[in-house]
Amino acid sequence: MAKVTLVVPDIECEHCEHAINEALGPVPGVRTVKVDIDAHKVDLDYDDAQLSLEKVKEILAEEEYPVEAVV
Repeated sequence: MAKVTLVVPDIECEHCEHAINEALGPVPGVRTVKVDIDAHKVDLDYDDAQLSLEKVKEILAEEEYPVEAVV
């Protein structure tokens, strides 16, 4: 299992939060997604044996929420 915080500058509102939850929530391997609108961050708990961080970044980029950094 892995836990990461993704910096996503384009998070601005509840719509963004919803879109990110909808995009990542059903992906196999994702355990929890927590979007912090004010901090422009996504806390992600996932199974790194099932899902790569690169795939997570790709999914968010497809939704027009590119990841700026991983902390």
